[in-house]
Amino acid sequence: MKFNRNEWSGAFGDIGTDFPLLVGMVLASGLDPACVLTVYGVMQVMTGIIYRRPMPVQPLKAVAVLVITQKLSADTIYGAGLAIALVMLALTVSGSLSWLARHIPKSVVRGVQLGLGINLALLALKDYLPRDGVVGYVWGGCIFVLILVLLKNRRFPAALAAILLGLVYAFTFKINAAGLPTGQAGLTSAFGFHWPALRMPGWGAVGTGFILLALPQIPLSLGNSILATRQLNEDLFPERPLTINKIGWTYTLMNIVSPLFGGVPVCHGSGGMMGHYTFGARTGGSLLIYGGMYLLLGLFFSRAFAQVVQIFPMPVLAAILFVEALSLMMLIRDLSSDRAGLWVACMVGLMACALPYGFIVGMAAGVIVELFFRKNLVSARDA
Repeated sequence: MKFNRNEWSGAFGDIGTDFPLLVGMVLASGLDPACVLTVYGVMQVMTGIIYRRPMPVQPLKAVAVLVITQKLSADTIYGAGLAIALVMLALTVSGSLSWLARHIPKSVVRGVQLGLGINLALLALKDYLPRDGVVGYVWGGCIFVLILVLLKNRRFPAALAAILLGLVYAFTFKINAAGLPTGQAGLTSAFGFHWPALRMPGWGAVGTGFILLALPQIPLSLGNSILATRQLNEDLFPERPLTINKIGWTYTLMNIVSPLFGGVPVCHGSGGMMGHYTFGARTGGSLLIYGGMYLLLGLFFSRAFAQVVQIFPMPVLAAILFVEALSLMMLIRDLSSDRAGLWVACMVGLMACALPYGFIVGMAAGVIVELFFRKNLVSARDA
């Protein structure tokens, strides 16, 4: 566990994905920001302690999109978290996760990572970058170039430089329009201790959450949160192997605890791990730093949440998220000598982006096509 400048830089490698989704769910469903931020921070800290590597905690993406677009109730969100936990518990205990890990080819997993990378890149370019008009485009482009220049620099970490310039951008262009409290009286009104309260969703909410949110989410979780994350751990930390069941257990426990205290459903994710790693993180220290930020905001500054989100520098987040997306997509390079596997990975990635329920459709199609390719190759060699 380290807390050096590179861990600090890596700590913010996934903020471009996490923070906007959390904000969107809080505003769409009227969730208590103190509960959401505090519980999310606790999950980051505990995961960093358990895994002692940059094993991220992220909001469930399919759940977040549905909540934001359909403005579902808080009880439905909490019920969905428990429903997803029960499904993942059954898969873990039954050994189904391990069976899937053994039988889903690497090319299919790479395709899932490619599809996720494309989705993140589109999110950065289409949703985040245009938020502030011409100024946002210029600032985001400058931050992107700066990140590329500093990406391998261990002395001046890229993400720290980007976040600092993001603060300059926020205070220069946005803070006056946000209505943030100023002066001693304003700061006092923004400050206040708030502890999450216990909540107990009923079985009706669990059933509704399962139908509306868990069913669309589970395929993405199997592909990205479980299989792709384990594969990426093997790529980045081959000396520290990680079992599928361990990921399944922590995924389950997080989604049992989080809804009970007003938090949103969460998962692990290969994109988050790549984001932390790309910007310098190598230990769980980055998660303690990152989680500490959410704890600080949730416990003490949630009263000013509505104003703070207005000044958050979205073009800067776009640059960070785009670099994370590129790093994730580039993992497909290790299939360059396997033409059949590369073709399958590209097919899965494109299907994941273009089709409804694309991740599960792409995974199923990829497994079938991969097996077809391998069978024909073996037959040709035998002949």
